Amino acid sequence: MEKTIKVETVESYSQKLEDDLKKMGLKIKHHEDNLKFLKSQINSIEESVIDMQVNLGQYYSSSTTGKSSNTSATETEQQTIQNILRQEKTAAGIVCQMKVRHGLQKSQVTKDVLGVVAILGKVHDDNLSRLFSEYLGLETVLAIVCKTYEGVKALEKYDKEGMIDTNAGLYGLGPPIGRLLNGRFLVLCLEKLRPFTGEFMPDDPQRKLCLLNPRLPDGKPPPGFVGFAVNMIHLDNIHLSCVTRSGHGLRETLFYSLFSHAQVYKTRTDMHHAIPCISDGAISLDGGILRKNGLHYLGSRKHVEVKFPLTHGISNIPANIVEIEEQMKLWNWREERLLEDMKREEALLNHAKNLFRLQSQELMDYLSQSALRQECACSVNRKQ
Repeated sequence: MEKTIKVETVESYSQKLEDDLKKMGLKIKHHEDNLKFLKSQINSIEESVIDMQVNLGQYYSSSTTGKSSNTSATETEQQTIQNILRQEKTAAGIVCQMKVRHGLQKSQVTKDVLGVVAILGKVHDDNLSRLFSEYLGLETVLAIVCKTYEGVKALEKYDKEGMIDTNAGLYGLGPPIGRLLNGRFLVLCLEKLRPFTGEFMPDDPQRKLCLLNPRLPDGKPPPGFVGFAVNMIHLDNIHLSCVTRSGHGLRETLFYSLFSHAQVYKTRTDMHHAIPCISDGAISLDGGILRKNGLHYLGSRKHVEVKFPLTHGISNIPANIVEIEEQMKLWNWREERLLEDMKREEALLNHAKNLFRLQSQELMDYLSQSALRQECACSVNRKQ
């Protein structure tokens, strides 16, 4: 009787191990199927992007107007980059030098860096460029912008004592390109910024934010109101949407965080009259600056070391080309999300395979030990 119970116990437990092994095998197949599906989706996207690139290449190679219209804007952007490079021992200088020499995506340290605040947006005239830069301040204009918190952590590493490791992160990238990093620097993490949650202006290619125009206590609009600073930033197509994992663009994340509802007025007088309806600061075109909490900036304008590049007028690129560029941006964003999904599936697959290997070994060991015990028991019985 006791022998029968032992045999049943062995069979029951070995069957349980076999069932667990089958379940794990199904999990492995599930993750493998997911990976195949994700890979097919990525391949489809890559084929679509290639077709779009061919169409864009044909347009730009045959069009001379598109190139000439952007010449001045490109020159002012290069001037901004040169002004940043003149800021010695800064993180912004290293990022711009990396972008000029190698491209940010070439380094594991900067692959998640979008760039520097000053070169991620443009304005329509030099006066606004200077005013916006002065309003934000040099430290903010030179801030590094990262897509994710992982990208922020990659910029600075620490040793066991908690001290900055000057051979890693941005510090390690500086010496090989002839630049050193010293002092503090700002980093803005897009995924940690609270985005604007309202609507966008309808049929606006720049996706400007729908903000309520200010009203004086008597209900009348304040004289001299020009607009909101956040909507006066011009964004290149690639930065209008799908910059963050949740699909937000730079206007509703970065620049909304920096300017919020800051208002722009024609004159200081207009700005001062509008104080009752100013909550998030204001700027006047003749040089007045009013920050939050009633903080006034008085005195003459100072020299602006780094300012925003200029953009000149409305692009004359055909609507279908703009649409293709928008589609490319969307496809690239989707591909990034799919690649992240693939990394997660690969990690789950590897974990499942390790468990399958351990469970297989456990079953083999159990069966081997059970067979050995049965053989010993039979040997004892024969002797008796």
